[in-house]
Amino acid sequence: MEILLGIFQISLEQGLAYALVALGIVISFRILSFPDLTVDGSFVLGGAVVARMIVLGYQPLTGVVLAIFIGFAAGCATGILNTRLKINSLLAGILIMTILYSVNLRVMGRSNTPLLNNVTVFTPFEQMEMRWLSIVLFFGLIVFTCKFLTDLFLHTQVGLAMRATGDNEQMIRTLGVNTDNMTVLGLGISNAFVALSGALVAQHQGFADIGMGIGMIVTGLAAIIIGETLLKAKSVGMNTFAAIVGSFIYRLTVTVGLWLGLAPTDLKMATGAMVILALGFPALKKGKEERLHLRGI
Repeated sequence: MEILLGIFQISLEQGLAYALVALGIVISFRILSFPDLTVDGSFVLGGAVVARMIVLGYQPLTGVVLAIFIGFAAGCATGILNTRLKINSLLAGILIMTILYSVNLRVMGRSNTPLLNNVTVFTPFEQMEMRWLSIVLFFGLIVFTCKFLTDLFLHTQVGLAMRATGDNEQMIRTLGVNTDNMTVLGLGISNAFVALSGALVAQHQGFADIGMGIGMIVTGLAAIIIGETLLKAKSVGMNTFAAIVGSFIYRLTVTVGLWLGLAPTDLKMATGAMVILALGFPALKKGKEERLHLRGI
């Protein structure tokens, strides 16, 4: 029983920690129908910025806020390459992700920055008796606040225009909406969420590492697919909630896999296989091709 409780605790803690990545990918993939690979770089960027700020003696919250703004700028850069310079969406994301690799090394000054002996946002929780519960409530407060604000934003005029941009760009453009601006704004918000997640995860695990963002886009997509499959999400609110639930289920699956003896080096392969199965199962079940719906909602 203690082992099962430990697995649940670890999965819930990590699921909420990475849920912001899934929320960010909801905006880029589900809302804008934009396959944004910047995520792998902006996640590390958030961790690198906050780690550098903490090492330099700044308050952790200052580093977190700065990480959010720089993550937003990274997403906007991808959007500008796509909309202004007419670079393919996939290539634009790859270019910015590649550039961010060097930027992250420059920010940290090395490939790994330890934070174990520094004050972070989690330091006040260290002395609490219910440390695990406090951290879960902290993550939960941030994640559900971001979810609530995202739902509100997507029901405003700007949010509706952004949703329409992903669903039918030509139609909404005829109504006078600047779809290029909507794409840039959406990618900026998406990567701001991802950078926030990276900033929190780096402090939670005690270090920022140049390789901590590898495969993050696949991980986030797996969480979204799992959540939407389980909850049959049909609305904006349910899609954002499904991303959070899917993040927890994904982390639970990974934790159980490690407990059963799965090698940590095989996790990325297992994640890819999980996504393939989730995408291909409907087609195999019904005997016809059904692709993942990436249009706006």
